[in-house]
This record gives sequence, structure tokens and C-alpha cells, in this order.
Amino acid sequence: MASLQQSTLKTDVSTELLIAHIVQIHASVCKLESLRPSKQVNTLLTHLVKLCIPPSSIDITALPEETQLIRQSLITLCGKAEGLLELEFSTFLSKLPQPLHNLNLFPYYGNYEKLANLEYRILSDNGVVQPKKVAFIGSGPLPLSTLILATHHMKSTCFDNFDIDESANTAARQLVASDAELQRRVKFHTQDVMEVRDKLGEYDCIFLAALVGMNKEEKVEILGHVRKYMKEGGNLLVRSVKGARAFLYPVVEEEALLGFEVLTTFHPTNEVINSIILARKPVV
Repeated sequence: MASLQQSTLKTDVSTELLIAHIVQIHASVCKLESLRPSKQVNTLLTHLVKLCIPPSSIDITALPEETQLIRQSLITLCGKAEGLLELEFSTFLSKLPQPLHNLNLFPYYGNYEKLANLEYRILSDNGVVQPKKVAFIGSGPLPLSTLILATHHMKSTCFDNFDIDESANTAARQLVASDAELQRRVKFHTQDVMEVRDKLGEYDCIFLAALVGMNKEEKVEILGHVRKYMKEGGNLLVRSVKGARAFLYPVVEEEALLGFEVLTTFHPTNEVINSIILARKPVV
């Protein structure tokens, strides 16, 4: 019993220290004048990611309200910083003679490549090999997931990418314009997914980016909307997180997937941050 108490105490202290460090980083990030790429922004957010990546038994739902607010703020701040970094690199790459041959200049390209490889393997294991048409919701200015899947795995698939930010889509289109074959298969639409209805029924597979739906309520609403309009037998791949990684991205709760058949859930333990949930709309 004594050893058990000691072990529990160590876990509790570790969690408290983790949260204390995260709160400290949040305070520092809030003091920044801008979230645009800089040495200071990169140092703080890299430190945050390194703190959050190791497997953790932390129960996000049990955190006090003040910590929950900090967590929500961090997700928003990290999302903004991520978008600004991707926009800067997308713009930079578009000015190169062969931008699509230089995607690996993006500092986190390797992580996206590992994530895309994992997602394709999970899809393949569940019978989704070469879908005719795929939607990616929340593609951003540097749509690496779409580009990696389209060029390395789904070489005949047509991709419709949806983002609410026209400047993000403009940057993404400029990247893809350098490759005529890819430009024919990869399109970008400036539209809120909640405004997309019947078109969702066209897709064999729909990807939902981690930052589409910034909290539990939004996730439930978006997933319910997608389920309503996607076709029966269609596949939905959702990105979530587990443990302390929930300070970086929103968690997709099980209740948000009501009405879906959850085929598999995978939680990486390496530098790939996002968990992968593959679900299917049942055929009635």
C-alpha cells in the first residue's frame, strides 16, 4: 500500500508540474506582440510541444475551470501561430521554381508525412484504398496532408479542400498551380463546412482537420452536420488528441461521433501529435 501511495503521489506531482509549466508558457505567449514566425514564438511553442508530447495519464475533463480556460486559449493561440507559419512557408515555396519538390523545407514536413502515411494505412486496412473523391475540411494555406496523399498514395483521387479563409486558399492554389496534373485533381473552396450540404454526399472519404471545431460543442455540431449530409457507407477520418496533447488541439469526444460506426482509433506515441479516428456512416 505504501508503494502504491508513493507511486500515485509521483504521478500527481508530475501532473501538477506539467500544468505549472504549461501555464507559465501560456503567460509568456500572451505577452507576445505577434504570433508571426519568430525565434521567440518558435522557442515557446517548441517547448510547449515537447512538454505535451510524452504519453500522459492526465484527465483533461477533471481540470479546474481556470486551467480549462488556459487550455482553450492555448489551442486558439497555437492554431493562429500554426496558420501564420504555414502561410509564410506556402508563400515562400510558391516563389521557388518547383515548389512541390521543396515541401520538405517546411520544418514539420516529416510529421505531416508520418501522419498521412498512418492515415492511408488505416484507411487501407479498412478497405479504403483508392477512393474516387475525397474532401478535406480545414486544409489551410499549406495543405500538406492533401499533397502527400495525392502524390504518394491516392494518385488518381480527386480532392476538394474546404477552408473558411480565402487567403489560405489563394496561397494553396498558387502552390498546386505549379503542377498541371495535380491542379486538375486538387481544388480549393472558400466555404464554412456548416454551409456545405448536398455536396458532402459526393465523397467516399472526408477528412476533418484537428482545428475544425475548437471546442466540444462545435465538434458535436460539425460532426452531426457532416453525418447528416455525407453518403451512407462513406468514411470519415477525424483527428483528435490524447493526454497532455489536448493542450495543443481539441479532443473529439466519443459522444460527438453518435450515429457513426467507429472502425478504429489510433493514438500515436511518437512525434505525430494527432490521434486518428476512422468512422463510417452506416448503410440503413
